[in-house]
Amino acid sequence: MTNILEAAFAILIFPGGLFALALGLLLKGVDRKFYARLQRRVGPPLIQPALDIIKLCTKETMIPDSANATAFQLAPMLGLTGVLVTAAVMPIGGVWSGVTGLGDLLILLYLLPIPAMAMMLAGGASSSPYGSLGFSREMCLMFAYEMPLIASFLAVAVRVGGADGSALSLDAIMSYQYLHGPLLLDPVMLPAVLALLMFIPGTMASGLFDIPEAEPEVLEGPLLEYSGPLLAVFNLMSAVKLTVVLQLAVALICPNPIGGSVVVNLAWHVFKCLTLLLVSVTCFRAATGRLRLDQGFSFFVKYTSPLALVSLGLAVMLR
Repeated sequence: MTNILEAAFAILIFPGGLFALALGLLLKGVDRKFYARLQRRVGPPLIQPALDIIKLCTKETMIPDSANATAFQLAPMLGLTGVLVTAAVMPIGGVWSGVTGLGDLLILLYLLPIPAMAMMLAGGASSSPYGSLGFSREMCLMFAYEMPLIASFLAVAVRVGGADGSALSLDAIMSYQYLHGPLLLDPVMLPAVLALLMFIPGTMASGLFDIPEAEPEVLEGPLLEYSGPLLAVFNLMSAVKLTVVLQLAVALICPNPIGGSVVVNLAWHVFKCLTLLLVSVTCFRAATGRLRLDQGFSFFVKYTSPLALVSLGLAVMLR
């Protein structure tokens, strides 16, 4: 019974649920504000993403006559539910150790693709040709950025060690870094860290990888036909997904707390997420254009994946 209540709290309140939603909207607001300042614009207020959600909830939901109405409405709910469950298993250094039995890398490999699958379902159900193009682009890009992610997971697991499989636990990975220092500062893991940093804009479709929803080409792709509360749910999904991928990166490479206070450690964790956001998403988006689909796929296959494999090979040799 205690485990059930703990899991429900994690999914609905903290670190998933309300906390993940609030942090995700804050990260989105900081991203938009800092991006605007890089372009010498004032930019929107930090609460603009939340205001956009409220405004969309007051609008009418339009469903195309030729769309599959059930799948069309199910897609955003599936995506939001998936990222909220994923957020619930994310540990926070000095604050939350994760849900026992769930917070490991194998489970995350199944949970992380859910938002992309929701986008593909949305594009296929909309009956729009732009949605179909966005569907195919999202699928190809997902296959591309999953490769360096898996290789990075393996590199971290081998570096941490644990012949009994305990190295696949995020809690064990964080405990290792508490004793030996963050993997961010480990020369052996530097190539995998770079691969992980490239995974973040890839999975968020930002900068070079703004391919599935490219406005000049496919007019928002899978989301073209969405409006009102359903579009608001997709925006919430994107905000929580941003929280999840940043928290995952922090847990893998720099989870170390700075004090004994839960409040201080939580503030430190949020600061690390914000720093990672500005480096891997905002500045990257401001400094780059957009690749074609084949170029984006080749980028992950030819450059990002080999970086993670280099760390994996070094970790194996130095075990």
